[in-house]
Amino acid sequence: MKISVGDKLPDATLIRMGADGPEAVSVAELTRNRKVVIFAVPGAYTPTCSSAHVPSFIRTRDQFAAKGVDEIVCVSVNDPFVMKAWGEATGATQAGIVMLADADASYTKALGVDFSAPPAGLINRSARYAMLVEDGEVRIFNKEAGPGLCETSAGESLLADMG
Repeated sequence: MKISVGDKLPDATLIRMGADGPEAVSVAELTRNRKVVIFAVPGAYTPTCSSAHVPSFIRTRDQFAAKGVDEIVCVSVNDPFVMKAWGEATGATQAGIVMLADADASYTKALGVDFSAPPAGLINRSARYAMLVEDGEVRIFNKEAGPGLCETSAGESLLADMG
C-alpha cells in the first residue's frame, strides 16, 4: 500500500517511553476523533532530521495548535529508548511533540514509505514525510523526494498547505 490523501491509516502499534518503560500506542486510537500531525524521519540523530525537520515542528507547534491540531507526533524506525533521548536532546519533548518508535518498521512498510540506503547504514527506514490526519483519514500528505531534503515535509510547508 502506498498511503495517499483520502486513505484511512492502517492500524499499527508504535512504542513510546512511559513512566514505567516502553508502552504500546495504537495508531487508530491516537488518531480517532482527533486532528493529528504525523511526521516521519529516516533516523534519530541524523543530520537533516536533527537540524531541520524536528526544529520546524518545534517552531510551528503553536500555529498548529491554533489550527485545531490536537497533537504532533514524530515517528522513526528506531527503538523507544533512542526516541526518548533524541526528543529530550532536540527539545521536541519539551515542546510537546510525541516521539514514537516504529522499531520493526512494520508501520512504515504498511504505509509504503520504507527505503534502504546500505552505504549510509540505513536499512528499512522511513522516507521523510509529514501528514495531517483527521479521525484516522489522511487529509494532507507531503513526502520528500529524497532523505536529505526537508522542504515539503517541514512544519512551515504543512501549515501553508492547511490554508
